[in-house]
Amino acid sequence: MSLLRLFAGGPIVLRGVFATLLSLLASGLVMAVDQFPFDQELLLDAAPMRPAKRLPILTVAPNGNATIDLWCKTVTARVELSDAAVKIEPGPLPEALPEMMSSGQCTPERIQADQDLLDALVQTTTWRMQGAALVLAGAKPLSFRPATN
Repeated sequence: MSLLRLFAGGPIVLRGVFATLLSLLASGLVMAVDQFPFDQELLLDAAPMRPAKRLPILTVAPNGNATIDLWCKTVTARVELSDAAVKIEPGPLPEALPEMMSSGQCTPERIQADQDLLDALVQTTTWRMQGAALVLAGAKPLSFRPATN
């Protein structure tokens, strides 16, 4: 006996349970796709700036507190999310260079890239998941992918 014939001639309760399970499964998949990737290290989808191999990393906690490791420096930020909208308010760039950077790694070009990335993040207005990547849209679209280490 085929499954379709069983449901077509079976009791209405069995069909109701099947329909409910199917709708719960479908809504769970939709929610999983649209969930913001909290508490994950998200790497900017870009080539490293030499001589260092460092890539910018965005990490956002569920309470909206965030850390942004830029090309050279690190800042804290506040991230506000609602549906597909996002607002990122980073703190100021610190004056001091990072302790872990060796001399020559924080070039003027990297420091300018830090400011440019912060400017792009401030102008971000929406977010979406594209596969495993977080895409932030604004004046300049930015894509972040989960760290694999």
